[in-house]
Amino acid sequence: MTERKPPGRSWESWLEEQIRQAREDGAFDNLEGAGKPLPDLDQGYDPDWWVKKLIRREKVSVLPPALGLLRKVEVEMARIWTLRDEAEVRARVATLNSEISRANARISDGPASRLGVLDADAIVEEWRSRTSGRS
Repeated sequence: MTERKPPGRSWESWLEEQIRQAREDGAFDNLEGAGKPLPDLDQGYDPDWWVKKLIRREKVSVLPPALGLLRKVEVEMARIWTLRDEAEVRARVATLNSEISRANARISDGPASRLGVLDADAIVEEWRSRTSGRS
């Protein structure tokens, strides 16, 4: 729909023509959700529904950097406990430690970071005790 409305033609007739042409070209065929009920109809009205969907879809974080880092460490530690290889555990802890060091050196807005570098040996010991219980 890059063309302009021809002069002397009503908006309604021009738009109807555009819709008819798109229908004939198949632009409305196989659309996602076709024939399904609209999602979230059972939810109450929320004027910010589109912002919340955008944040979920784009995985936007609205946390201050220090809290975002804390959340990331929590998520990564949960993943570390499920790993099967000690070398991978150490590699992930090393990656986390470099992110923590980098963040602690530059975070200036929001609350201060309360995270220090992680003790890789202690985490590996904890990982070993957890994995020996799974075997």
